[in-house]
Amino acid sequence: MSDLFGNSPATSNKETYDASQIEVLEGLEPVRQRPGMYIGGTDDRAMHHLFGEVLDNSMDEAVAGHADWIEVSLQGDGSLVVRDNGRGIPVDEHSKFPGKSALEVILTTLHSGGKFSNKAYQTSGGLHGVGISVVNALSDVMWVEVARDKKLYKQTFSRGLPTSKLEDMGAVSNRRGTAVSFHPDPQIFGDKLQLKPSWIYKMARSKAYLFSGVEIRWKCDPALLADDSKVPTEEVLHFPGGLKDYLGATLNNRGTLTPQPFHGQIDLPDGEGRVEFAIAWPREGEGFSSSYCNTIPTPQGGTHESGLRTALSRGLRGYGEMTGNKKAEKITVDDIIGEAAILLSVFIKDPQFQGQTKEKLVSAGVSRLVDQAIKDHFDLWLSNDPASANILLQAIIERMEFRLRKRDEKATARKSATRKLRLPGKLADCSRNAAEDTELFIVEGDSAGGSAKQGRNRETQAILPLRGKILNVVSATADKIRANQEIQDLIQALGCGAGKDFNLDNLRYERVIIMTDADVDGAHIASLLITFFYAKMRNLIEEGHLYLAQPPLYRIVSGKLSEYARDDDHKDELMRTVFKDKKVDISRFKGLGEMPAMQLKETTMNPASRVLLRVTLPDAMVALGLTDGLTDELGESDSGAPAVATSALAEIDDLVDRLMGKNAEPRFQFIQDNAEFAEDLDV
Repeated sequence: MSDLFGNSPATSNKETYDASQIEVLEGLEPVRQRPGMYIGGTDDRAMHHLFGEVLDNSMDEAVAGHADWIEVSLQGDGSLVVRDNGRGIPVDEHSKFPGKSALEVILTTLHSGGKFSNKAYQTSGGLHGVGISVVNALSDVMWVEVARDKKLYKQTFSRGLPTSKLEDMGAVSNRRGTAVSFHPDPQIFGDKLQLKPSWIYKMARSKAYLFSGVEIRWKCDPALLADDSKVPTEEVLHFPGGLKDYLGATLNNRGTLTPQPFHGQIDLPDGEGRVEFAIAWPREGEGFSSSYCNTIPTPQGGTHESGLRTALSRGLRGYGEMTGNKKAEKITVDDIIGEAAILLSVFIKDPQFQGQTKEKLVSAGVSRLVDQAIKDHFDLWLSNDPASANILLQAIIERMEFRLRKRDEKATARKSATRKLRLPGKLADCSRNAAEDTELFIVEGDSAGGSAKQGRNRETQAILPLRGKILNVVSATADKIRANQEIQDLIQALGCGAGKDFNLDNLRYERVIIMTDADVDGAHIASLLITFFYAKMRNLIEEGHLYLAQPPLYRIVSGKLSEYARDDDHKDELMRTVFKDKKVDISRFKGLGEMPAMQLKETTMNPASRVLLRVTLPDAMVALGLTDGLTDELGESDSGAPAVATSALAEIDDLVDRLMGKNAEPRFQFIQDNAEFAEDLDV
């Protein structure tokens, strides 16, 4: 029988396989042969992991209370220097290695270090004794300075081997700790990869957030920074607020469901360590989750995250039960954390990680410890602020209801559309299953979206906030339209497709209402939205589904009498009639986001008291003087909404192209021709 490669034993070569072919890699040779086993590869991420290993050693000194500052300095030649004022690596001779200092043993021997027991460190990020030796193995130039007992020592290394003896540099005063300088080896990482200032700065900054007791002093050679770089050349990183400060900086003033985040720092029982957390629920946009163990990032999560998830789900379901909200029992942990912003950090003894890169914590008992600690804290946080707790609970219930609606398999057109679409996360959908009598409010900005969500009828009214002015679809290319997130969110929310894919039967709402501020910017946004619907969903306008909300511009108060005015003319009319000869207080709304939710509901959203303008093509033609001679061409559609003849649409098409198209000259001419009619410009 032929062997696997088609060669019979008789014809195969006579190479032998004996003991001479068994290799024994010594020292740090295994690291250089297979770097991926130790740092996960040889790419950018792996190379920056070297810095993480060195920084973690200094952070362990700080967490143990032996250092209060760390200096990180990125040099012009691409090397990186990390200094601390800790105890310094021991330099005396090691008993098992005669003639070698402990420093040389640690730098050149795998699985050597002071963190295998709790004698030197109660909690630490280094566990396997391979971190700093791996950095040595994968660096072409490395030196270490140690200041101990008022003396300075130095030794140099290259590619895992010492290139000098430990040198006594003489006496020093007012100095202690360890300084490590390394340059990643081009033989391992290639000539093109270099340490990036932005990555190093971000890693150093995150460590400062994770332990409030340390000050990290950042320095970077200016030659490494681009002119528009946001990375400073020097900065002192110190954050007394810990993860709360980290969360605030990451959210960057985004609105949240609760005024204050859920945060705290708790000592675990029996001296097992401590847990710190900071959690917020943004009103709009996507959330994030980052966890750490002994300052080591754990991007794949682990048992500490599992404990947090359990605590949050048990706590919120328990609060719902306590307040009599039966819907809360259906809440899952994904409903709670799916759009939350979460930071979690634990400090524990002898943590167990998955792999040398420590991306996942697998210590079995941590889940229970974190669950118990955070659950009690979460219960107290919810009960101390019932108003915020109820807002959070209701928002989570909305997400739960949306999840259940998506799962529902009833054969209705609206549910079919819901299953096929991945609805945008910032859409606050209504709870009614059928499209009949439902409304989608397209609002301007996150702040207005927040007010609208509070003032809406959750059963029939959905809210979709858009950021700023959307793309002008008439002048934009198809690629730009497909890449525009705001337009794609709108198309997904409506569920009826756009352009050639438009199908009115799949429209998820009976009315689509554009609700923008009562000013020039609001009118501009509304015109861009109407242009989008005309260009990509024209039948939606023809069938009478598009409306403009009419929010008030003024509020006029005289004693207990209060009225709202849509514009200046309406205000003047009220002053002549309702408020004649009365002393009044007139306030002008700067935007919908400034209006309290109840006022927005009363004036603009409540069907019993609001005013809506339906957008129709015949009305547009009348306003533009395009209906002369076309009376016989206008009929009525099957739905009862006015129909428009093809020739009339051609006139509107031409007008839209002139005013919104790529060529600016027709637009400029239109402005010149109509400038005399403009009054009270808001500029």
